[in-house]
Amino acid sequence: MTFVKGFTTGALTSFACFYVYNSRISTARKKYAEDAESIIKQNRVVISSDDPMLEDVNKLENQRKILKYGIPDKGPEYNVYENHVLNYDQARKIPSWVAEHITQDKLKGEANRKHSHFKPDPNLNSKFNAGNDDYLKSGWSRGHMTPAGNHKYKQTAMNDSFYLSNVVPQNYENNAGFWNRFELYCRDLTKKFKDVRVITGPVFLPDLEESEDKIFIKYQLIGKRQVAVPTHLYKVVIAESNNNNNNLIALGAFIVPNKPIGYDKQLTDFMVPLEILEEKTGLTMLPKLDQSMTKNLCSVDSCQLMSRDKFELYFIARRLQTAKNLDQLNKIYNEIAEKKLKPDDYLIKLFKEKEWQLKEKELMGKKHQKEL
Repeated sequence: MTFVKGFTTGALTSFACFYVYNSRISTARKKYAEDAESIIKQNRVVISSDDPMLEDVNKLENQRKILKYGIPDKGPEYNVYENHVLNYDQARKIPSWVAEHITQDKLKGEANRKHSHFKPDPNLNSKFNAGNDDYLKSGWSRGHMTPAGNHKYKQTAMNDSFYLSNVVPQNYENNAGFWNRFELYCRDLTKKFKDVRVITGPVFLPDLEESEDKIFIKYQLIGKRQVAVPTHLYKVVIAESNNNNNNLIALGAFIVPNKPIGYDKQLTDFMVPLEILEEKTGLTMLPKLDQSMTKNLCSVDSCQLMSRDKFELYFIARRLQTAKNLDQLNKIYNEIAEKKLKPDDYLIKLFKEKEWQLKEKELMGKKHQKEL
């Protein structure tokens, strides 16, 4: 009987320990601790005052007393959308990071930004949302962290990118210029790499030129909801290919000032070690990536952004595609000569195809009028 009693007591004590230790990582801490204490009391198990199990029970009881009304909540660890995932900073009303996966297939499709509209994110607590009126007449643009053009494969994915949870106040020239060229470069990487993953977000850094003896981080707040304007933006780019069973992972981290940047600057001017970016953001960006297995992105690839001429031609091509009549089409195409640009074969072919479409549309319209 003594053996059976001892065995039973030991088993029950082990069971109690199992509950207590597992309760440390469970959301049901209170229930587990109470069950363990009940088992101990019912079976009259004597525990030494210095037993670590008793220390855990006391810590959990102390935790319950301190956090009687709950744990202060900064919001979800992350929010998942159709084609991106983000963490939202409820205090600053902007994302902390936005992660996406870019492939050639996702860059093709019929999704059109004219069907998308900037609006507060319904997935967030409304009192922490930014509003369009915060940006109105603020002097700052609504800068996508995952750009709309990365989601052309599906309209819902593009629509998700217009939630203000994916937006930060961004300098207009930066958004339309250097940053836009940076985004285009990331898309171009899909021509060389099977998978391109990008993490984008804001950084708040001091202006070291402002003071020699004291360092401050200063940033503007806009709108009635006081949306924070970041001093800098960052991107972490992971480009991955698997050719001939050789898995190549190229990694690059960049911090870009949130201000106008001219064509004289190169992307490599803003490249930083990932460790520095992590230190400045307080984020461990890629905890599951063995960085010793990666190569420098700008060594594997050129990190060369579009030149001024190519960038101008790119936007002329986009406008040609949306021309509504022949007059508008010719006016846009004439800008090439006015800006002393040289059209490539693609642009010439695009103009001719669009011209034929609009002429046919015009003839059909005249024919329809005669019939009436």
